[in-house]
Order: sequence, then structure tokens, then C-alpha cells
Amino acid sequence: MEWSDRAIVLGVRRHGETSVVAELMTYARGRHLGLVRSGRSRSMQPVLQPGNVVDVTWRARLEEHLGDFRIEPVRLRAGHLMDSATAVYGVQALAALLRLLPEREPHVHLYEAMDIILDHLHEPSAAGELFIRFELEILNDLGFGLDLTACAATGLRRDLVFVSPKTGRAVSHAAGLPYADRLLALPDFLRPEPAETSVAPAAPATEETALQQAFRLTGYFLQRHVYEPRGLDPGAAREGFRQAALKALAAAAEAERAPAKLP
Repeated sequence: MEWSDRAIVLGVRRHGETSVVAELMTYARGRHLGLVRSGRSRSMQPVLQPGNVVDVTWRARLEEHLGDFRIEPVRLRAGHLMDSATAVYGVQALAALLRLLPEREPHVHLYEAMDIILDHLHEPSAAGELFIRFELEILNDLGFGLDLTACAATGLRRDLVFVSPKTGRAVSHAAGLPYADRLLALPDFLRPEPAETSVAPAAPATEETALQQAFRLTGYFLQRHVYEPRGLDPGAAREGFRQAALKALAAAAEAERAPAKLP
């Protein structure tokens, strides 16, 4: 059996003295493992770094076999991804999320989303929002998608500011206000349209606050529906990315507030 595809490198592990087992996110065949002979050579090690884009050909006698990968570099961006904590943790966190899905199950939209996120990991605001949307897609593909399009109580599509931790559905300001302490906040960038409440509006949430709310939202449902039932530890990569992204946002906001230096 044989096929060829475009793929993003997720990671490798040693196999024998000279080879590695590579883990790839392929475009058409999902997450896939394969043996790379001489994968520890000087020429292959730079290619098999997480985040790199490669062309891969897989061969095996039977479909259920591990099989061999023949890999050619397409875009080597791993070096660039080592320049910031946001990028380093981001690559690891994305790979960890993809490992929640069954191997060899196609998820073209996740491949495309990951490719875009990897290009924006040095932009903390964009990277954080894109990462949260990626987590929402993971939840959806696992069968635990959130419904953030309409209020669970009224059916209205406006004024959505909360999410029910029980149902994963959005709740409007009016319907949720009496239970606000028991609901999760719906960050601005995940709302279908800006909230318009009948009370005096509070100051708009900062990017940092909105991202904190978003990480709490997706983290709650990942823990409830995925990590806890499977007995899994979420690992350090997501928390590392969260902290790095929030720190970068705070630094950017502080730089904007700083008075301009006179020439």
C-alpha cells in the first residue's frame, strides 16, 4: 500500500540507533505515524522538527502496519518557532490537542487551521484567539461542540455574554444575570455580534481579559468532557502557552500606554 500527502510535523521518538517514528498531521489522512529510516541523520533532523511542513509518502504491506515514511522538506519554519515562548508552547499545545483525536482519521479543517496558527504564533492576540477557536473545533470533532449562536433560554441571537457550564450553550445577559456567578463568561471575540444590554455598559474587556475568559471556557469543557473521563493530564504545554500569550499581551498593552520618547 502507498499514498502521498502534505503534512505538518508534530513530533518524533527514537527507534533503534538511527531511525525515528515520526508523528505527522497529514492534510487528507489526519494524524499518522510512520518509521523514518535514518531519521536521526544530520540531514533529516532539521526536517523532522515540530511545525515544519513536509511532503510525505507512506508505504506498508498492510494498512494496519506502522509503515515507512519517505519525507521531503517543503517549509522549514521550526527555527523561527523557537524564537518566543508563545511559539514554543503553542506548537506543543496544538500537537497535544490533535493527539486527543483517533489516529488516521481525516480532519482537513484542523490541518488548515494549524497551518494558519503556526504562522501567527508570534502575534499574541491573533495566536490566542486562533488557538481558542482550534480548541472549540477539537471539542466539536470529539462530539462535545458548544453552541454559542443563540441563547439557550430565549433563542435570541443578540446580547450573548454567558455560557452554561451544564449545556455548553450561550446565555443572554437578561436571562443569565440572576445566575451570573454560576455561568462562564463568553468573551467578546466569540460572540456572534456585540452585546447590547439594557443596563449601563461596563468598560469593554481588554484583550487580556477576553483571552483569560476564553481559556477558562474551553479549558472547563476539555477537562469535563475529555481529560477527566479519559483519566488524562492536560499537560504543561497549554498552560505554558496561556501564560506566554497573556504575558505578551500585557507587555504590548504596557508599551502602548508608555509615553512616547522625545527625539
